[in-house]
Amino acid sequence: MKPRLGMTTEMVMLSDIESEDLLYMNPRKGTYITCSYDYLPASTGMTVTTDNNIYMLENEGEDYDNLAIFKYNHAENMWGHDGMSAVSEFPNEGAGFLVEVDRILYYVSTDRGEDIGLVRIRKYNRHADQWQECSQLQLDIAVDESLALSCGTHLYFIMRSVMHCYDPSQNCWCDCTPPNLTARFSHFTAVAIGTEIFCTAFQFTQTMVYDTQSDCWQKLQGWTNPEALSVSHLPSLFVLENQLHILLKVYGKHGTCNYLVYVYDRSADAWRDLKATLPNKEYYAPAPMCPVARIYVPYLKGAQKHITSYAFQVNLQDKNA
Repeated sequence: MKPRLGMTTEMVMLSDIESEDLLYMNPRKGTYITCSYDYLPASTGMTVTTDNNIYMLENEGEDYDNLAIFKYNHAENMWGHDGMSAVSEFPNEGAGFLVEVDRILYYVSTDRGEDIGLVRIRKYNRHADQWQECSQLQLDIAVDESLALSCGTHLYFIMRSVMHCYDPSQNCWCDCTPPNLTARFSHFTAVAIGTEIFCTAFQFTQTMVYDTQSDCWQKLQGWTNPEALSVSHLPSLFVLENQLHILLKVYGKHGTCNYLVYVYDRSADAWRDLKATLPNKEYYAPAPMCPVARIYVPYLKGAQKHITSYAFQVNLQDKNA
């Protein structure tokens, strides 16, 4: 049985580059827990559903033409097949995204043609255990860097100069106002909060927000970078405790690598450093944005010492208050 919502802690999940480990962290509470697994899927995509199920895609078979679906078991803290049929990849398939809308899983993939592009969607029918084809999106330009994510009851496909919205209830696509990002935004990350989609690019110099109700983009403040640090990898946006955050991997003046976590203050249009202290390893987000799930900390293997430390921090904060 799943624990009650009040018994869980929102945690960001990061993959260790060199091992089959996952880092569960809540930098707002100063909690960092690393878990090792007998088997961890080599993720090609991850999503957390509204009912807090965590799914991960992994290539299977010698030809890597099928994607198996793995599900996280909260109570046993392990990954395993969910009994779902694999989703097949298309020839010339580009990036693929696992997205949930209204408790239905969708697999969004692109066909990288030379002059034109094609966006394919398949949704999972749990009763029939089948991936069913949905309406395709034909583009008049080639697919470059792209993202697919859900916001409310719709699914959005975003490129630098193209944006489209898919309505599952009507099985149709419609055009949206594109972000019109410049060439320096060739790699970007995005995440949804409520009815808005936030987006930023490699150097995090500017953030943009899209209002799905008014179909318009607005420019927000980016990172001021007071120490002139160099961003070494694409940043990852994530939503923790209903606030916008970003994870940055940066190099300092002497070539040292560090991770920074910033939280966005909407009223001040400013980013604040959370002074996060990640373990000294290299990580990557197993999705275009860092996945966040509600985790029952005692279920995590070897978490007892972290729970004691975390409880002590909470007690100190209570006394200071």
